[in-house]
Amino acid sequence: MSGPRLSRLGLLSPLDRKLLRDLGHMKGQVFAIAVVIATGVGVLVMSLGNIQSLRATADAYYERYRFADVFAQVKRAPIRLADRIRAIPGVQTVEPRIVRYATLDMPGFTEPVTGLLSSLPGGGQPLLNRLAITEGRLPDPATPEEAVVNARFAEAHALHPGSRFKALINTQKRSLRVVGVALSPEHSYAIGPGMLMPDKARYGIVWMGEKSLAGAFDLDDAFNDVSLSLLPGTDPETVIARLDLLTERYGGTGAYARKDQQSNWFLMSEIDQLGTMAVVLPSIFLAVAAFLTNMVIDRLIATERGIIGLLKAFGYSHLEIGWHYVKFVVLITGAGIGLGAGLGIMLGRYNAALYADFYAFPFLVFRPEPDSFLIAGGASLAAALIGTAFAVMRAARLAPAEAMRPPAPPSFGRSALARSRLALLLDQPTRMIVRQVLRWPLRSGLTVLGIAMSVAVLIIALQWEDSVSEIMEIEFKISQRQDATVSLAEVRGRRVRESFAAMPGVLAVEGERSIAVRARNGPRSKRIAVTGLDPDASLHRLFDTANRPVPLPPEGLVISTKLGEMLGVGVGDAVELEVLEGRRPTVSVPVVATFETYFGYPAYMRLEALNRLMRDAPVVGALQILLDPRHEAALFAALKETPAVAFVTLRRAAIDMFQETMAETVSIFTGIFSAFAASLAMGVVYNSAHISLSERARELSTLRVIGFTRFEISYILIGQSLLLTVIALPVGCVIGTWLAHLMTAAFDTELYRIPAVIEPSTYGYSSLLVLASALVSAMLVRRRLDRLDLVAVLKTRE
Repeated sequence: MSGPRLSRLGLLSPLDRKLLRDLGHMKGQVFAIAVVIATGVGVLVMSLGNIQSLRATADAYYERYRFADVFAQVKRAPIRLADRIRAIPGVQTVEPRIVRYATLDMPGFTEPVTGLLSSLPGGGQPLLNRLAITEGRLPDPATPEEAVVNARFAEAHALHPGSRFKALINTQKRSLRVVGVALSPEHSYAIGPGMLMPDKARYGIVWMGEKSLAGAFDLDDAFNDVSLSLLPGTDPETVIARLDLLTERYGGTGAYARKDQQSNWFLMSEIDQLGTMAVVLPSIFLAVAAFLTNMVIDRLIATERGIIGLLKAFGYSHLEIGWHYVKFVVLITGAGIGLGAGLGIMLGRYNAALYADFYAFPFLVFRPEPDSFLIAGGASLAAALIGTAFAVMRAARLAPAEAMRPPAPPSFGRSALARSRLALLLDQPTRMIVRQVLRWPLRSGLTVLGIAMSVAVLIIALQWEDSVSEIMEIEFKISQRQDATVSLAEVRGRRVRESFAAMPGVLAVEGERSIAVRARNGPRSKRIAVTGLDPDASLHRLFDTANRPVPLPPEGLVISTKLGEMLGVGVGDAVELEVLEGRRPTVSVPVVATFETYFGYPAYMRLEALNRLMRDAPVVGALQILLDPRHEAALFAALKETPAVAFVTLRRAAIDMFQETMAETVSIFTGIFSAFAASLAMGVVYNSAHISLSERARELSTLRVIGFTRFEISYILIGQSLLLTVIALPVGCVIGTWLAHLMTAAFDTELYRIPAVIEPSTYGYSSLLVLASALVSAMLVRRRLDRLDLVAVLKTRE
């Protein structure tokens, strides 16, 4: 029911009718503020909703398909060990299985593909980590060649039930037939060894019958991988300690809880990052919205002093007057909350679809809980009310006699600028612009700050692309110069280099070795990999984030600063290394250097020192290869037939996948926040220019009557907005740089660190977009200036 109709029915008080009229007269300013509020609410609803949806989806997915709580790998353990594991207090279910890597030869795909083979029990579905079959069926235990593949891998290679591909399993090349396509909670984020991003074309999960894999890897009545579920309330660390004791003699490499399982860890990290976004970005928009609301309310109260006096003279109390303007704020904020809720739902559903595909969920519905809207709405309303509290209290306390008088004019005088030589260089309209800015320093300063925040938001969004480019430069162009990394199924003597050097297209070969250890410093411990490199290696070199080479001393550990932070050690401290493979020695090794890195928490030492630590002859576990592009197809064909190869990673493929993933993510992020920043700038400039027009309408009309041209009048009004915008640009660049460092620090995780790199082009693009948005807003206000009724304005009483 409309306002006039409600008024005729007596459902609206006189103050409410005035409120609706004020909203109608100021609809442009109200809409601009509502858009800024909506942006903050939308980001908050999107972030909180996605957090809730991801958590709810993960919980439901994990429970429905019985995702394990503890995982462990061994070299070879008898199946009877599973009974002893079941006897550990707190263990509910034990699932022993066989898990090994194989090289896959996919039809129409020249590069070697890494496959993770995982056994399925003879009865069908495993007890833990069950499969969500999306197409086909499970393998028949009586048919060794049947296999089920994960959905993303099937999509990349157009695999369906009946499709065939070849796999080098141990030493035998076998033809496998796809009978099903599946999803698994264990592999929601399927990232292969040595890869930085999931690569669905070059890494796949292949489930086969237990008997088939046991025969291929000589693991009859044995297993090399075990998963456990725990009774509610059981401490995983206590179970892990007992499990490690049982598996140590069988080559156990250290059990770990679900929180450290790779796929789940990536998902939980994404949820944490959404939490950071939900705090930082909405705060910016809501703070600016509070400032804009204060500007509008302050101006409205200033123009309605006489009306306030009359209302009080007719008996309206301080509370009624204050509540009238509070309702004005509430209605503006309510409009923004409504728009923001819709925007948040739209963005949330879009992001949910991306997450469902990225994490290979069988289902993901964006269904934010009511508290998401309550938090967003409450934060918005609180920001607006706090921002306008002083102006509303001033209106409520205004005495009737004082309110009936016009406000005392400000005291003016010749400023230092007016007396300076610079004033002589400026024409009269420009001096009027500068004088108006200096006359209201607080308002001008807040306007500058509001516009500066829009620049800062853009810089935050655009700097991610600069940061990714920096990571690519250091990690893939300076540090890594190899074309392929070949990981061996077992460590081999150094003569293996000669064998691979003789393969077609190989120009250079370098060896290295990685071992799994548990690093300890007092009560702190972390399962890590220590990599041994040749000090003269040229294909895989160590560089820090400042592009400085990191030398490897003859003895001791060189660790990342992140690992040092996690263990609480620095240069000169000793770290206890409990080796989890081979002869499993436990040694104390000094930290001789630390360096900054963008990925993980690596540790390095010289290859010969690592082999001495392991009490081994000179051996290598992986080869870095430089190849001739003209012969890469021949080399790939040879690698597919080499049983010694566990898996192959290609630097070019890693770069392509990293760029593809980042380009999609960053482009979406940048596009959304460019629109948000533009709306922020337009809202600030539009309200500032509109208020300036309402305050100076009589002055500008007088200037027009005495001979100023329409262009000069427009220049005086628009020039003020553009001057404030130009002042705001460097301020925004400074704030944006500070916020970028704050955001990248918040995204500092064990997996990766984001450098706060901002290219000059980012500052330039951000400034230009905000300047263009400000110009558009100013031109919208200029249309109102062109339509001014000069006679009516000049008749208006001051």
